[in-house]
Amino acid sequence: MFFLKKLATSLILPPGFFIVIFLMIFILVKKYKLLRFISIFMAFFIYSISIEPVKDFLITPLEKPYSQPLELKGDVIVILGGGVYNSGSLKEDTVNRLLEGYMLYKKIKTPIILSGGNIEGKTGEANIMARILKELGVNEKFIIEENTSRDTSENAKYVAKICNKKDFRKIILVTSGYHMKRAVIFFKDKGFEVVPYPVDFKRDGNYTVYSFLPKFSSFVNSTKAIREYIALLILLI
Repeated sequence: MFFLKKLATSLILPPGFFIVIFLMIFILVKKYKLLRFISIFMAFFIYSISIEPVKDFLITPLEKPYSQPLELKGDVIVILGGGVYNSGSLKEDTVNRLLEGYMLYKKIKTPIILSGGNIEGKTGEANIMARILKELGVNEKFIIEENTSRDTSENAKYVAKICNKKDFRKIILVTSGYHMKRAVIFFKDKGFEVVPYPVDFKRDGNYTVYSFLPKFSSFVNSTKAIREYIALLILLI
């Protein structure tokens, strides 16, 4: 009974709902072969990226090269923002990065640069992250806000300006595991010695029958992985 409830829920809610719609088009539309092909392809594609094994297949090559180092030495901790809602609440990736960055700060008491600007008229991520850290008891003299950047390239660009002024050469870079490869490329390009400190891992690894039901969370994380591959490909061009 529990499995049937989970199955029904996964088919009623997105992305399962769209899979059902495309399958219905494939079954009901007999005349238009191209439409039937597109429908079955989309149903298969959406289903594939919405299940945990495929999500892990996509995300693991991005996360696996990096692990949290046992020895932590650096001039500054750099925490990259991962999105903010119009309401001013931080998105999941940003919360995870900030929490892990805070725990890291508690261990080594190193200055923190919070990087994330105002995108599409939204409240700046760095401002919100700074406010939360202050409420958690971090002395504001350890907090440096970078409020201009709009993407990873600009994170590196504007953080570099701050680090050059303060003579920070070795940075401990805190971001999601899937995002670390691209972030390291940009920050090393600015001449920094980078200590990757990956957080917010998306891999599951242990599968059950429920792992093969379409889930919105798996769909979102697969999309993040695909976006990273596209961005890395663009860097190579």
